Amino acid sequence: MEDNVWYKDGLRFKCTECGQCCSGQPGYVWVTEEEIAALAAALHMPIDAFKRKYLRQKNNRYALIEKRTQSSTDCIFLKDKKCTVYMARPKQCRTFPWWQENLNSKEGWNLAAQGCEGISEDAPLVPYTQIIQMLRS
Repeated sequence: MEDNVWYKDGLRFKCTECGQCCSGQPGYVWVTEEEIAALAAALHMPIDAFKRKYLRQKNNRYALIEKRTQSSTDCIFLKDKKCTVYMARPKQCRTFPWWQENLNSKEGWNLAAQGCEGISEDAPLVPYTQIIQMLRS
Protein backbone atom coordinates (compact mmCIF):
# COMPACT_ATOMS: atom_id res chain seq x y z
CA MET A 1 0.00 0.00 0.00
CA GLU A 2 2.77 2.46 0.92
CA ASP A 3 4.16 2.57 -2.64
CA ASN A 4 0.83 3.84 -3.99
CA VAL A 5 0.27 6.57 -1.41
CA TRP A 6 1.16 10.13 -2.40
CA TYR A 7 2.45 10.89 1.11
CA LYS A 8 4.64 7.76 1.47
CA ASP A 9 7.65 9.99 2.25
CA GLY A 10 5.76 11.60 5.14
CA LEU A 11 4.19 15.03 5.60
CA ARG A 12 5.30 18.13 7.43
CA PHE A 13 3.16 19.09 10.42
CA LYS A 14 3.44 20.36 13.98
CA CYS A 15 0.46 21.59 15.93
CA THR A 16 0.94 25.21 16.95
CA GLU A 17 -2.22 25.21 19.10
CA CYS A 18 -3.40 28.24 17.10
CA GLY A 19 -7.08 27.24 17.29
CA GLN A 20 -7.69 27.65 13.56
CA CYS A 21 -9.01 24.10 13.24
CA CYS A 22 -11.55 24.91 15.98
CA SER A 23 -13.03 27.85 14.11
CA GLY A 24 -14.56 28.59 10.74
CA GLN A 25 -17.59 27.05 9.10
CA PRO A 26 -20.34 25.32 11.12
CA GLY A 27 -19.92 21.57 11.47
CA TYR A 28 -19.91 18.69 13.89
CA VAL A 29 -17.40 17.52 16.44
CA TRP A 30 -18.78 14.08 17.24
CA VAL A 31 -18.17 12.69 20.72
CA THR A 32 -18.51 9.22 22.18
CA GLU A 33 -19.84 8.40 25.63
CA GLU A 34 -16.25 7.86 26.81
CA GLU A 35 -15.21 11.28 25.48
CA ILE A 36 -18.25 12.88 27.10
CA ALA A 37 -17.25 11.37 30.45
CA ALA A 38 -13.65 12.59 30.04
CA LEU A 39 -14.76 16.11 29.09
CA ALA A 40 -17.23 16.26 31.98
CA ALA A 41 -14.51 15.09 34.39
CA ALA A 42 -12.08 17.70 33.02
CA LEU A 43 -14.69 20.38 33.73
CA HIS A 44 -15.62 18.87 37.12
CA MET A 45 -19.23 18.45 36.02
CA PRO A 46 -21.75 15.63 36.25
CA ILE A 47 -22.18 13.95 32.86
CA ASP A 48 -25.89 14.84 32.62
CA ALA A 49 -25.16 18.51 33.27
CA PHE A 50 -22.35 18.45 30.70
CA LYS A 51 -24.66 16.94 28.09
CA ARG A 52 -27.33 19.58 28.68
CA LYS A 53 -24.86 22.47 28.55
CA TYR A 54 -22.39 21.48 25.82
CA LEU A 55 -23.93 18.88 23.50
CA ARG A 56 -26.50 18.61 20.74
CA GLN A 57 -27.95 15.43 19.31
CA LYS A 58 -28.26 14.52 15.66
CA ASN A 59 -29.28 11.09 14.37
CA ASN A 60 -28.76 9.49 17.80
CA ARG A 61 -25.21 10.86 18.05
CA TYR A 62 -23.77 13.62 20.21
CA ALA A 63 -21.79 16.59 18.94
CA LEU A 64 -20.32 19.59 20.72
CA ILE A 65 -22.33 22.78 20.41
CA GLU A 66 -20.78 25.79 18.71
CA LYS A 67 -20.74 29.49 19.39
CA ARG A 68 -21.13 32.02 16.63
CA THR A 69 -18.89 35.05 16.45
CA GLN A 70 -19.08 37.96 14.04
CA SER A 71 -16.76 36.25 11.56
CA SER A 72 -17.01 32.50 12.19
CA THR A 73 -18.40 29.60 14.13
CA ASP A 74 -16.17 28.37 16.95
CA CYS A 75 -16.02 25.30 19.12
CA ILE A 76 -17.69 25.97 22.44
CA PHE A 77 -14.35 25.23 24.15
CA LEU A 78 -12.27 27.68 22.12
CA LYS A 79 -11.26 30.73 24.16
CA ASP A 80 -8.61 33.27 23.16
CA LYS A 81 -7.63 30.93 20.28
CA LYS A 82 -6.87 28.10 22.73
CA CYS A 83 -8.70 24.89 23.59
CA THR A 84 -9.86 25.02 27.18
CA VAL A 85 -10.19 21.20 27.31
CA TYR A 86 -7.03 20.37 25.33
CA MET A 87 -5.97 17.38 27.45
CA ALA A 88 -9.46 15.83 27.21
CA ARG A 89 -10.29 16.87 23.63
CA PRO A 90 -12.19 14.32 21.52
CA LYS A 91 -10.51 11.96 19.04
CA GLN A 92 -11.81 14.01 16.12
CA CYS A 93 -9.80 16.96 17.44
CA ARG A 94 -6.74 14.95 18.49
CA THR A 95 -6.37 13.39 15.05
CA PHE A 96 -6.57 16.56 12.94
CA PRO A 97 -5.12 17.00 10.29
CA TRP A 98 -4.78 13.23 9.81
CA TRP A 99 -8.34 12.87 8.53
CA GLN A 100 -8.89 10.73 5.46
CA GLU A 101 -10.38 13.61 3.47
CA ASN A 102 -7.16 15.57 4.00
CA LEU A 103 -5.03 12.60 2.93
CA ASN A 104 -7.01 11.47 -0.11
CA SER A 105 -4.94 13.73 -2.35
CA LYS A 106 -2.23 16.38 -2.31
CA GLU A 107 -4.96 18.89 -3.16
CA GLY A 108 -6.89 17.83 -0.04
CA TRP A 109 -3.77 18.30 2.08
CA ASN A 110 -3.10 21.71 0.54
CA LEU A 111 -6.69 22.73 1.23
CA ALA A 112 -6.28 21.72 4.89
CA ALA A 113 -3.05 23.75 4.97
CA GLN A 114 -4.98 26.91 4.08
CA GLY A 115 -6.65 26.76 7.49
CA CYS A 116 -3.79 25.21 9.49
CA GLU A 117 -0.53 27.02 10.11
CA GLY A 118 0.97 23.77 11.46
CA ILE A 119 1.03 22.30 7.94
CA SER A 120 4.17 24.00 6.74
CA GLU A 121 7.45 23.32 5.00
CA ASP A 122 9.13 24.51 8.21
CA ALA A 123 7.35 21.88 10.32
CA PRO A 124 9.01 18.58 11.23
CA LEU A 125 8.47 15.62 8.93
CA VAL A 126 5.91 13.14 10.24
CA PRO A 127 6.79 9.69 8.88
CA TYR A 128 4.30 7.62 6.92
CA THR A 129 4.16 4.96 9.66
CA GLN A 130 3.10 7.55 12.23
CA ILE A 131 0.45 8.96 9.89
CA ILE A 132 -0.99 5.47 9.43
CA GLN A 133 -1.08 4.99 13.20
CA MET A 134 -3.11 8.20 13.53
CA LEU A 135 -5.54 7.00 10.85
CA ARG A 136 -6.05 3.73 12.70
CA SER A 137 -6.40 5.24 16.18
